[in-house]
Amino acid sequence: MKKRTYNCGLDAAVDVVGGKWKALILWALHREALRFGELRRSVSGISEKMLIQQLREMEAYGLVHREVYHQVPPKVEYSLTEFGQSLNTALIPLGDWGEKHMETIEAIPRD
Repeated sequence: MKKRTYNCGLDAAVDVVGGKWKALILWALHREALRFGELRRSVSGISEKMLIQQLREMEAYGLVHREVYHQVPPKVEYSLTEFGQSLNTALIPLGDWGEKHMETIEAIPRD
């Protein structure tokens, strides 16, 4: 991953959590570790390819921990790191804002 310089804290935060899926993946993992299939079912609408890509990026940022259990059949679980939990905590007020204004946001016409 290429090193980047940020203009402000918001710039850095949006870089880490940007996109449609990362915040939803963080939220899905907030209670417990999940296997890949469980995580995919928790984040409706995400393709397998996109989930793999997003998890790899989040692992590279240190948000998500991937635990491989060497057993038959193989088992892999994903969980939040302390860094990921801190980001999830920071996103809670944004989720609250979205809940409060959901009807207004849904009523906005889109092309």
